[in-house]
This record gives sequence, structure tokens and C-alpha cells, in this order.
Amino acid sequence: MFAEFELVYHNQYNKAFANAEKLSYAKKLWFSNLCHIPPEQITAACHRAIRESEFLPTIKGILKYCEPDDQALGLPDPHSAYVEACRAPSPKNEYRWSHPAVYHAGRKSDWYFLANNTEQQAFPVYKRHYHALCEQVRSGHTLEPPHPEALPAPEAKPLEPEEQRRRMREMRSKLNI
Repeated sequence: MFAEFELVYHNQYNKAFANAEKLSYAKKLWFSNLCHIPPEQITAACHRAIRESEFLPTIKGILKYCEPDDQALGLPDPHSAYVEACRAPSPKNEYRWSHPAVYHAGRKSDWYFLANNTEQQAFPVYKRHYHALCEQVRSGHTLEPPHPEALPAPEAKPLEPEEQRRRMREMRSKLNI
């Protein structure tokens, strides 16, 4: 990781780790803060930092890059999620959502509220709920996808033969048959 940082962030790296003593201390500090993370995950975070940041990352930055990003989790950006929630046809629980968080944020925001208010009013409400749900997903919580509600089981039982005959007579008399 330090070799790659030296190649990519040459001037910043040499300024941060000006001598062997500073570099040795930095490596010990980084190791003590990252030792609980698998090496492959640290390497992936290092490469992600190199792709996404023009500045030498800090320990906190690498820890942040160790967390899965929204795209890897299948989470759309907040505005795309909001648009999807607003455009989804009813019944909402039967729609094929890009991610369950989009549906749950819409439900928590209230479908009626989203449909009857301007984006300026509705998006901040939706975004707040969506961010909270995204945090749950990032921390490993699995959101249940919406399930269409099942119809209640019919409670009707067949009528007794005598009751059937009585109802048929009533119906014939009403229809003059």
C-alpha cells in the first residue's frame, strides 16, 4: 500500500513521510488501525482511494474506502431512487424495485405525500428516509423486498341444500321466472 501511495502521490507522500523514522511510525500506526480488516479488503480500498482521490488518503479515508460503496450494494443515488419511487405504478408492493430501500423509503415518506407535493418539498423528506435505510444496508442489515398482500382465505362454506332451494325460489320470484 505504501509503495503504491509513493508512486501515485509522490510529492504528498514524500512531504508526509519525510524520513525513515516518520515512515516507520506511520506504518505502525496504520497497521494498528487496520489490522482487523482482511488484507484483500485493504488493498481494494487502497486502489479505490487511488481512483477516487487526488490526495494522499488518511487512515480514516482508507477505513471509509473499506466500506462497500452504494453501487456495489445495488443502491441507486438518492435522486434516482426518488424518481423511481415517484414513477412506480400502483400497487407499489408489486412493482419490481431496483433495491428494497427505494420502496421502503417511499413507504416511509408516504406515497400520497410524494405524489401530491412538488419535488422541492418531497425530495428532502424522501432523501432523509432513504439515507437512513442506506446506512442500515451498509451496516449489513438486509431489507425485505415488498411482498404483495395475499387475499384473505375465503371463509364461506357451502349452503345446506334446503337453504340453496329457498334462495333459488326467492331469486325466481324476484325475476318472475
